[in-house]
Amino acid sequence: MARSHIAAALAVACVGILTTFHLISQFGLPNVGFFHFRQSSPEATVAPHQVFLDPAASRPAVTQDGPMYLLGAGKADITGPVVEINLMGYADPRQVGTGLRQRIYSRAFIVGDIDNPEERTLYLVLDTQSGDTAVRHGILEGLKELGPEYGLYGKSNVAVTGTHSHSGPGAWLNYLLPQITSKGFDEQSYRAIVDGALLSIKRAHEALAPGYLTVAETQIHDANINRSPYAYLANPKEERSRYQHDVDKTMTMLRFRKAEDGKDMGVLTWFPVHGTSMLGNNTLISGDNKGVAAILFEKDMQNLAEGTEDFVAGFSQANVGDTSPNVLGAFCEDGSGEECNFEDSTCGNGNKMCHGRGPMFRQKDQGASSCLEIGRRQYAGAKALYLSMTTKNLPLKGPIRSFHTYRDFSNMTVQHSNGSLVSTCPAALGYSFAAGTTDGPGAFDFKQNDTGAPDANPLWSIVRGFLHEPSETQKACHAPKPILLDVGEIERPYLWSPNIVDLQILRIGQLLIVVSPGEATTMAGRRWKESISHAASALSLTSEADDGNPPIVVLGGPANTYTHYIATEEEYNIQRYEGASTLYGPHTLTAYINFTTSLLPYLQTHPKNEPLLPGPDPPIHTNISFNFNPKVRFDRPPLLKKFGQVLQDVKPAYHHSDTVTATFVGANPRNNLRLEGTFAAVEHLSHGAWKRVRDDTDWDLVFRWRRTNTVLGTSEVELSWEVGRDDDDGVERGLYRMRFFGDQKPFGGGEVEAFEGVSGVFRIE
Repeated sequence: MARSHIAAALAVACVGILTTFHLISQFGLPNVGFFHFRQSSPEATVAPHQVFLDPAASRPAVTQDGPMYLLGAGKADITGPVVEINLMGYADPRQVGTGLRQRIYSRAFIVGDIDNPEERTLYLVLDTQSGDTAVRHGILEGLKELGPEYGLYGKSNVAVTGTHSHSGPGAWLNYLLPQITSKGFDEQSYRAIVDGALLSIKRAHEALAPGYLTVAETQIHDANINRSPYAYLANPKEERSRYQHDVDKTMTMLRFRKAEDGKDMGVLTWFPVHGTSMLGNNTLISGDNKGVAAILFEKDMQNLAEGTEDFVAGFSQANVGDTSPNVLGAFCEDGSGEECNFEDSTCGNGNKMCHGRGPMFRQKDQGASSCLEIGRRQYAGAKALYLSMTTKNLPLKGPIRSFHTYRDFSNMTVQHSNGSLVSTCPAALGYSFAAGTTDGPGAFDFKQNDTGAPDANPLWSIVRGFLHEPSETQKACHAPKPILLDVGEIERPYLWSPNIVDLQILRIGQLLIVVSPGEATTMAGRRWKESISHAASALSLTSEADDGNPPIVVLGGPANTYTHYIATEEEYNIQRYEGASTLYGPHTLTAYINFTTSLLPYLQTHPKNEPLLPGPDPPIHTNISFNFNPKVRFDRPPLLKKFGQVLQDVKPAYHHSDTVTATFVGANPRNNLRLEGTFAAVEHLSHGAWKRVRDDTDWDLVFRWRRTNTVLGTSEVELSWEVGRDDDDGVERGLYRMRFFGDQKPFGGGEVEAFEGVSGVFRIE
């Protein structure tokens, strides 16, 4: 995300913040931060390799269901505008939506105490880049409007997490920095997420029923690697020697089973892998690899008697910071075929040609094949783990507790592990932030592993000075990070990045869920979880439920407020991308650990009597944010044509692995997001009636929109069905047709009107 923002910064300094904001988002320069550009290249496969752990290996094997909880799961569509809005993740203003590959969702999981219904937790998994301050605020305000029965859900027990997909619509975040490449804040994009999240909560709440919670773990070895192993190796050798891998391979699953009929209403999993399978040149909306995994699991459960009709599968992130789905490693795309430089991920003297390779990297499809494969690997591991839980699992038992508070991380004093007192700093991003990662390298002359006097053009120090020259105190606080963007101290026209941070943990019996605002690296997450486990054990926090075993600790995020990265102090000192993106200085992780462990007494069966102070409220910018995204003016069909008319029809016949394509007279899909519906469908003639067999939830059915004349308001829609891509058993032979659902905004005003288009009939042979 950094590259575009740097250029933006320069314009701001030179021409004024308003003009610059518009120009950068319009022309954009580089890419950075939580965005990355990758080229698609062609096809290597890695054999799936999942290991399913026997819970008895570390904990007593149990088959009883355990005590009952009040359980609910719900899902709702949050697919915002699929065209004309910048995608959120790679910070490339050129990456503007042109259609839809797969709808994105909010999945809500509620756990309550049967005897004390006011004690409950609500965990949201959104198919978005992250949680967000404004989104969480909108959800909490919306819950108040749903009625008094929803007063049980509030700041303390509502966690809003994102799967970290880099292929969803943007323009919904609270702070200015991520808004720049998205041309500001778009109300439609924001409301789609908030309203969909509320609908998923409503469905989960209405589904509440007594049931049992069980937990189990497995290992998935082929779905993630470490993209910054050089920084990881800076951690102490004795610490690293305790772990077999330089990324966590463990998937933890929580199963929700109804007591009444023994059917499962959902599963919630945690596993760390970046949502960067879809490349920076992709312009189709999807939930990336975790969205794929969730939908595959949910569709599979429709065929199993064990699940309810509305079964919900949540694939939450974990300590994702330095993970990558590009499991073949990073190589130079300069014709040499060599691996990128180990220390700074460069090829020759620059990083632009260094790209990570997914398992199907040879397919030139913007990462779609690799994304589907990494999603399948997570789904396969989760499904096998789920099936193993019929005989081996660990029941959760114990009270429901939670805490949430805000802390201003701009200047907090905390105790270091060596006993000294150290401080956090106002948010700032280093030069290596602009270098990007192997999932998406940056622009200009920025490099990773850049400390002290940065190895970059001196012009950038002038740019920094125009925006906000960091004080000597700020420079010393962040050292050895050379500050590029002093984002925590730039407040014009409103704050660029957060200084006020959420601290939250949810407790369900012996399970503790650390809700992380930032992307914790592998080792940062391990230290944080281990510190929570030790502190909880010292308090005997879960002693009534854990049978003498340590509590189960998972980490979910990025959540609530996006605070970029959380690296260990040793990784921070290396100043690769993750360290440079650790906002609050070298002691950021120490602060998170100190504050969350100190608040654990609020999770005890009989919590502390004194109330937990809520802390300073973060600013909400939804009503003051800029928006330079174009509005839909009107739609018109070409002369002598009508909306939905077929412009290019299908062929008479196709085979398995062919792509069926039809083009229609279209209209702007922003007229109607068709939430809970579909833009595209494939229908099969079965027993004399047309039956829908594909829609927007299917990976192999693609919806593309193209404006043909801005002045006249004309546009086209192309539907493409990649036959057999998402169906290992093949597609049934027979007659099919494609259907397009659109909505047009009349010239001169008036109500938006729906229309349909239907292709000719074709045969799959």
